[in-house]
Parts: sequence; C-alpha cells; structure tokens
Amino acid sequence: MHKFFGLLLVIWSFSVLGGCAGIMRSSLNPPDVSLQTFKVLPQQGVGPRVEIGLHLINPNSEPLNFTGIYYTVDIEGYKVLSGVSNNLPTVEPYGEADIYLEAGVDLLSGIRLLSSLMNDPRDSFKYGFKAKLDPRGYLPDIILQEEGEFNLRGGR
Repeated sequence: MHKFFGLLLVIWSFSVLGGCAGIMRSSLNPPDVSLQTFKVLPQQGVGPRVEIGLHLINPNSEPLNFTGIYYTVDIEGYKVLSGVSNNLPTVEPYGEADIYLEAGVDLLSGIRLLSSLMNDPRDSFKYGFKAKLDPRGYLPDIILQEEGEFNLRGGR
C-alpha cells in the first residue's frame, strides 16, 4: 500500500513540475520597442507631464499581454522622467502596437541637470530609457534598456 502511495506521489510531482516548466518558458523574446513621440502635455496639477509614444513589435508566436509597465528616462545620468501604467494593449503574435504613456517630470533632478549643464555646457546629451514590463501570468518581467545620444544642433 505504501508503494502505491509513493508511486502516486512521484507521478503527481512530475506532473506539477512539468506543468510549471511549461509555464516558465524562457524562449519568450522581448519585444522591440522604439520611441515614436515625445511631447509636453498641458499642465494639470502640481508638475509638468510628458507624453511618451512607444511602438512595440512582438517577435513571438504568442500574444504578449501585460499587467503593467514602470519606466524612467534619464539625461546625463539624471532621472528626469518616470511613470507607470496598467493600461497596455495586447500585442498579437508577430504583431505591432502603439502605447502612449504619461510621465511626471522630476523637478529636483531637472534642476540638478540644469546646474550641471551650466557648469559644463554642451551640445550633445546622453539619454537612457529603462522599462520593466510585467507580463500576465507566471512569465518573468521583461526589462528594456535603450541608451543613446542626441544633439541639439541636429548633427551626430
């Protein structure tokens, strides 16, 4: 009788582990994300707000459903924008979607950035965009990082 229950326990354990392995696939590729728009919104409330338009491309054979996103934008190492959203579209398999996010301006970091630029003026600036996308279900978070440089004079 004990052997029978032992065998059932082993079979049940493999079933549970096999199910979890199927849920925790690591073959999910992160979406391609590109910045499409960046504009200052009319002021409502305490601080200025900025709209960031992103274009997502799903390189997977399954839809990407997200619970939420947390994102930051820094310039010259100063975090000047941050925000969250839980209103994200489903990106169909091998599909594309646009999302529009509102970010709040960190005034203290902005002042620190301006102070730094007054001490060391320049025409080009390094920027960074970081986002943590939280997929629905038991999949791991998708971390996106984009870094680059922009030039105020229009050249590279």
